[in-house]
Amino acid sequence: MSGQFEATVDVARPVDEVFAYLADGRNDPRFSPRVLGIERIPEGPTAVGTVFRSTVKDAGMKTARTFRITAFEPPRSLRWAEESKNLVTASRGGYDLEPLPDGGTRVRIHNVLEGHGIGKLLVGLALAAARKDAPAFGRRIKAAIEAS
Repeated sequence: MSGQFEATVDVARPVDEVFAYLADGRNDPRFSPRVLGIERIPEGPTAVGTVFRSTVKDAGMKTARTFRITAFEPPRSLRWAEESKNLVTASRGGYDLEPLPDGGTRVRIHNVLEGHGIGKLLVGLALAAARKDAPAFGRRIKAAIEAS
């Protein structure tokens, strides 16, 4: 079983700034409290093939996560795929950005969660939690970018 969650939020920053902030996955701990630490490999600008390795805490358990950038189209689109082998993974996800007439940016984040092994029984719960948190997640992204 798999399913998608998404959130959309308007950010009071130009699209180029928003894209640059989100493309640097090392900013994720600023808006995602589950991310305990993250590194970019190789060091340098994000591009197709860049890997982000993180440690996250979900449901009281720490897990290692590895995401690879699969599409990078500044300043409009960023896609990733999770390469980790955890019970529930974000098999694919991304950001879509749209410039707004007032100079701000509309950001849409979306992730497809997928269960593996026993995780097939848990993915529904993870999806429900992610969907419930999606509006707050969008607000955390907005606050982090606007504060940067």
